[in-house]
Amino acid sequence: MSMKGSFSNYKWIGLAIIVWGVISVSLFYSILKPVERLPIYQPASVNSELVDTTIVHKINYHKISDFSLTNQNGETVTQSKYDNKIYVADFFFTTCQSICPIMTKNMKDIQDKLIKDSEVLLLSHTVFPEIDSVEVLKKYAVENQVIDSKWDLVTGDKKEIYDLARKSYLAAKDNSFGEYEMIHTENFVLIDKKKQIRGFYDGTNKEEIDRLYKDIKILKNSN
Repeated sequence: MSMKGSFSNYKWIGLAIIVWGVISVSLFYSILKPVERLPIYQPASVNSELVDTTIVHKINYHKISDFSLTNQNGETVTQSKYDNKIYVADFFFTTCQSICPIMTKNMKDIQDKLIKDSEVLLLSHTVFPEIDSVEVLKKYAVENQVIDSKWDLVTGDKKEIYDLARKSYLAAKDNSFGEYEMIHTENFVLIDKKKQIRGFYDGTNKEEIDRLYKDIKILKNSN
């Protein structure tokens, strides 16, 4: 064998060793790298002002309760619609002129960005069902370019919505001025496929919305 041939063989052997080394290091790193996971929020780990006093000390097994509400098209929306789905929930009312317009705009941006992702849905609850009828919600939906297949705006029994906000989503402050009156927050709440709370985000803050996108990706990869 010529010197030139021997050198060529050694070159290929050396290259193979380098490639194998790179692959081995990559595999080793991927095995050692921890999988990113989101916390599971319980009533005891959330601001107590947002939690009903009957569950404020609960530390395990919290899930979104079953519900039956009516959306902007007059259709009944129940928990079963979100079986095997990730969804983002919030609370608002159509005549709100403070944080709601910003929240609605940001929710629409989420809708548009994730429109092709069938795993993720959006759910907005009115805190004033006595004002926000189906007709009012439909008008609001049209004005804000809500896509019905992606995003439900729901109304219904006031006590049921109050209990959902305070006992399920942990996203509203009690208002002592009347029975089942509440002060909603700017929170967007991320719910996983097991009906568990996995994150809270300021729905008026673009950086928080970016964090929400990242957390949705983490949640999808961990399921």
